[in-house]
Amino acid sequence: MKPALAETSGTANVCTWDGVQKLDNTTWKPEPAYAFRGQGDTFPGPGPIDRDIQRMVRQLTIEDKVGQMTQIQVGLIIDCNGQLNKTAAEYWIEKWRVGSFLESPGNHNGLYSWYSPQKFSEFTDAVQKIALEKGSKIPVIWGLDSVRGANYVKGGTIFPAGIATAATFNPKHAFGAGRIAAKDSRAAGTHWAFAPIMDLAVNKLWSRTYENFGEDPYLSSQMAHSSIQGYQGDYKSDRTRVAACLKHFIGYGYPFDGSDRANRHIATHEMLEYFVPPFKAAIDAGSATAMESYGVVNGEAVMLSHYYLQELLRRQLKFEGMLVTDWGEINSQAQMYFTAKDTKHATQMALQQTSVDMSMVADDESFGQITVDLVKSGVVSERRLDESVARILQLKKDLGLFTHPFADKSLARLVGSPQDIEDARNAARESITLLKNHQKVLPLKETDKVLFIGPTLNSTRFMGGGWNVHWQGPSEQEGDSVYQGFGDTVLTGIKSVTQNTPRFMPAVDIDGNEFIDIDAVVAAAKRADKVVVGLGEHTYAENMGNIGKLLLPEKHIELVARVAKEKPVIVVLVQGRPRGLGSIADNAHAIINAYLPGAYGGLPIAEILYGKVSPSGRLPITYPATEAQASSTIWQSSYVEYKPQWAFGFGLGYSNIAYSNVTVSCSLLKMGSPITAKVTVTNQGPYPQKETVQLYTHQQYRAGYAPDLYRLRSFTKVDLEVGQSKTVSLQLLAEDMAFWDRRLRKRIEPAPVTVAINPYTQKDIQTVVQLQADPGYVLEEAYI
Repeated sequence: MKPALAETSGTANVCTWDGVQKLDNTTWKPEPAYAFRGQGDTFPGPGPIDRDIQRMVRQLTIEDKVGQMTQIQVGLIIDCNGQLNKTAAEYWIEKWRVGSFLESPGNHNGLYSWYSPQKFSEFTDAVQKIALEKGSKIPVIWGLDSVRGANYVKGGTIFPAGIATAATFNPKHAFGAGRIAAKDSRAAGTHWAFAPIMDLAVNKLWSRTYENFGEDPYLSSQMAHSSIQGYQGDYKSDRTRVAACLKHFIGYGYPFDGSDRANRHIATHEMLEYFVPPFKAAIDAGSATAMESYGVVNGEAVMLSHYYLQELLRRQLKFEGMLVTDWGEINSQAQMYFTAKDTKHATQMALQQTSVDMSMVADDESFGQITVDLVKSGVVSERRLDESVARILQLKKDLGLFTHPFADKSLARLVGSPQDIEDARNAARESITLLKNHQKVLPLKETDKVLFIGPTLNSTRFMGGGWNVHWQGPSEQEGDSVYQGFGDTVLTGIKSVTQNTPRFMPAVDIDGNEFIDIDAVVAAAKRADKVVVGLGEHTYAENMGNIGKLLLPEKHIELVARVAKEKPVIVVLVQGRPRGLGSIADNAHAIINAYLPGAYGGLPIAEILYGKVSPSGRLPITYPATEAQASSTIWQSSYVEYKPQWAFGFGLGYSNIAYSNVTVSCSLLKMGSPITAKVTVTNQGPYPQKETVQLYTHQQYRAGYAPDLYRLRSFTKVDLEVGQSKTVSLQLLAEDMAFWDRRLRKRIEPAPVTVAINPYTQKDIQTVVQLQADPGYVLEEAYI
């Protein structure tokens, strides 16, 4: 029997806690600045198994091996007083030999809502001590969803969401967010980040759109590569790094109806063309681990797929690291998807058909019980276990757990460093995207009489979204108090910029259920020069964020319509996906998409509103104009109408940027002979500007296969002072033009190719080159 939750070692079996989580009042003075350890450019990845690990595997019992392959959630070892239940921890470690735990106590009825690195590491170290003394006596590896900074560690700097990071078109911010997340995660005694997320966000209804790097394969690949290197660095020697985890493999971002976990219909050659590249980039960057995807693709369960998890991931992409399931996904085959008769059947297929190494079984002993029985009965070979256990133990060795199993307490003083906060703000500054600026209503002048209204202007938690303190973000009861000063708001940012307290009225609730003193709001708008309206979404994650339509709540749209009758309106959107704007698109003079800029996004938004920073973010997704465009992308077939609200790659700044003198080094594009496109970019003022230069291709025809509308092939971001010109060079390869055909062959069809620079802001900056290739030559062939 499992021990009751109140059976805490050394204490009376009495529940005295009321279940209401408390604030962790641990305080520390973060170091204002610090130097990262291991700043070199060494980025190792997983590889062959060391001999000492091979010997260790041979010495383990079947029960030991299955335990190493088992991961459970922290709530199973927390008692009714919100403390570590040592008896329960001993039960899982000694009886079931569990080798991995995941999650934060704050998400699973722990005493504190947001655990400081000190309290978190006390908890993880106590569990580690038990693991070293009981059961297999092998250190546990602790996984945490540190997806945008160490968002579950109090004081850990919460960065902009993945979609906002992509909007910077500057991979250094993906690297920086991963680097800081790793340090803060290790401070808490955790070793493994379930990040980055690199699904392509195709259906914009999807609740996980904000977690990813957008819809484009190339942009996502560049961000994924940098993010992996940020998290891991030289993780085999640097104990401030963690193992990264490429996820979710694969096709998760194209649910047919937009709901989380819905089935996906993606032809295999299209999967290889669009969805695989970010994962390949992550593998090339050395990702130590991977996580398979929820649900089914083309009717086939990813969790049980020999093709996806063996042929594609291991054989074709050559991933050598450790593969973990998503939460309860083996059990879900029988309990949710009906792709297995029962849990035993699902476990057997997962072990026999795939290369999965660890089951995030999460909540029970099923995986351990069933797997031991399957091996002892000869249904599954022990050799199959050996392969997975070797990868798991090698990962633990690489992370230093055999020599340094406990948290480095000195790292706690670096958590929440002003240096980290500034990095997060810089990422937000470069991500915020100006979509409309009619009559140059922005930037605001400090002499303007501005009324600020709307639910997202006075909230840290709405800027954070999901995976922010908690899985679903802070609760209504916690509000912003849970941050204990580790964050800001747009209003505090405005006060910092203007040195004046802004006039604020909430006007409407975040869900658009009711207006708040609307007559007074309209009256105040009449007295103002301009009105800034903050709109957006409540916090959510996964299926809790499912919606039936993209359109913003009716009262959000009506609010803008009513105040726009009085004065010019600037709308600031704080949202995880591109919500439909209805009449807002016409009624608002200016529209800013701030995405989910993180806990410190308030000051950057204020700086952009007042012109202290010129916006330089560019859309990493297509912003739909209608519900029917929810799955429109920049790479859709060129004959399909593409008239979104705003195109992929679109964004404005406050300066007038002129493009001229576009040239290519050769008008013939052939394999082995890259060409260079050059363009002169001039800042005609009146503000300094960071400008993203994007190179796209459009193949004018492709024999037998509809060409893409546009494909992003290269980009860079340049700093331009007023009056400054720079010549930007971007490279294009014929191999970039290769595509996967129906027979799963990667090849090139010759044709004229339009090379365009920023086609949706610079209409005429393009030229044509001739793509020359043998259409029968196969660059790569997929395993089937």
